[in-house]
Amino acid sequence: MQPSDRDEIRELLKRTAVALKKGNVPFALCGGYAAWVLGAPEPDHDADFLVPAAEAERAAKVLADAGLEVQDPAEDWLLKVVSGGSFVDVLWRTCGHPVETDLIERSEVRPVLSVQMPVLAATDILVTKLMALDEHYCDFARMLPVARALREQVDWAEVGREVAGNDFAVVFLDLLDRLDVVPRTSAA
Repeated sequence: MQPSDRDEIRELLKRTAVALKKGNVPFALCGGYAAWVLGAPEPDHDADFLVPAAEAERAAKVLADAGLEVQDPAEDWLLKVVSGGSFVDVLWRTCGHPVETDLIERSEVRPVLSVQMPVLAATDILVTKLMALDEHYCDFARMLPVARALREQVDWAEVGREVAGNDFAVVFLDLLDRLDVVPRTSAA
């Protein structure tokens, strides 16, 4: 990512959060930028927000009313806010399940690029990232720095319970144990 691209995505992230806040839409920063706020490396692609499934249509209207370019992609679980070559995903489904308000409510309001916004909790960040692993996307190299950076902030026993049905995630937890990133006793 070029520095100007990073500036563009950061600006779009802020504008999206401010619009959702002003529109009183419950939301939380998630994905790579949420992990970055908690100490992981800055991502080199888009930013992501979660909104409850029941708020999806209202979120789209609030963002459009704020003057942001909103695109409705083929996927039926997200919309994209676009500016130049950058975009922010606003998701109302994650890991194949509708986003519920309790996930948003567990978030903690933090300063992100000088904007106060809810950021997904470290445990929830890891669970959502691990549950996205499957035979089509299984990039442990991208996950490892995030797990290392967030390890003291994560309830690993909870992560283990939540991802137990995803073999790719379970194997990643085993890798963390083998690398002494997280002891298996706390990850299972």
